[in-house]
Amino acid sequence: MNTGWAQRLGSVLRSGLICSCALAGIACSNSSAPAARFIASDISSFMPPLAFTLTDDADARLTAGTMRGKVILLYFGYTHCPDVCPTTLAALARTLQRLGPQADAVRVLFVSVDPRRDTPQLLKRYAASFAPQVVGLTGTDDALTALTKRYRVAYRRDEPGPDGNYAVYHSSAIFIFDPEGRARLLASPSESPDQLAQDLKALMG
Repeated sequence: MNTGWAQRLGSVLRSGLICSCALAGIACSNSSAPAARFIASDISSFMPPLAFTLTDDADARLTAGTMRGKVILLYFGYTHCPDVCPTTLAALARTLQRLGPQADAVRVLFVSVDPRRDTPQLLKRYAASFAPQVVGLTGTDDALTALTKRYRVAYRRDEPGPDGNYAVYHSSAIFIFDPEGRARLLASPSESPDQLAQDLKALMG
């Protein structure tokens, strides 16, 4: 890995990217930096383009090529998350509402890091409860490891307790790719639906 690339990316993702479902914030902005075109953090120089092969919530194989032409929001979580995931996805649904007809050009890819419990059928019901543009994805542990390493995201699943339940710790970052699949922005739950909609309109227009 290019050392300069890793150092620059580290400065963007540092200080709170990994969170439990009780935490939502990540530190990405610099108040002393000059005004930029986008509200979310610009990662166009740091991140590789969108690439994955996973199973969607219709139990079909989905790749980055399938999504070409759409603005993609990539978010990692799991359906049993008690707070951060549903809160973030609800905010993204409000963002899509702000876009009006332009929302059809956007897809939110909700990648479950808990494939043991998150079957395609469960993911389909969960994703549909937020917006039709939200697509649930899952895969093997090897596929998830490859994807999370590609975007410098970490997650961890605790061992199941006596009742079979367990906690999952994951990133709260939202990776945004333009219609050509190029990484452009890193958003967090701290961005409002209005702010995120503004950035998405800029990417589309």
